Amino acid sequence: MAGKSKMLGEFKTFITRGNVMDLAVGLIIGSAFTAIVNSLVKDVLMPFIGLILGGISFVDLKIVIAEATAETAEVAIMYGNFIQKVVDFLIIAFVVFMLVRTINRMREHLDAKKKAEEKAKAAATPAPAPVIPADVVLLTEIRDLLKKK
Repeated sequence: MAGKSKMLGEFKTFITRGNVMDLAVGLIIGSAFTAIVNSLVKDVLMPFIGLILGGISFVDLKIVIAEATAETAEVAIMYGNFIQKVVDFLIIAFVVFMLVRTINRMREHLDAKKKAEEKAKAAATPAPAPVIPADVVLLTEIRDLLKKK
C-alpha cells in the first residue's frame, strides 16, 4: 500500500509540474485554434478560390477508379480533399509563423529596452571610491605625522 501511495505522490508531482500543465493548455488552445482556422479555410477562403477557378469545389475533386454499382460503393482517389488539407496546413503554418515572429520581435524590443535602462542606470550611478587597505591608511597617517614634526 505504501508503494502505491508513493507512486501516486510521484504522479501528482509530475502532472502538476509546469511543463506538463503548459503542454495541456497548449494542446487545448491548439485544438480550438484549429477549429477556427478550419472554418476560415472552408467557409471563407475556399469559396473564393473555387470561384476564381470556375466554381470548382476542391473537396469534390476525385479520380473514379470504379463506378458505384448496386452492390458496391464507388472507389475513388479523393485528391481534392488532399488539396484542401494542404491549403489548411499552409494557412495554419503561416499564422503560427506570424505569431512566433511577433512574439520574438516583442521580446527583442523588451530586451533592448531593458539593456538600455540598465546601461543608463549604470551610467547614472557614480563609481564607488576605491577601498584603501587599513595598513596603507595607517602608514599614510604615520607619514603625515612625521612631516609635521
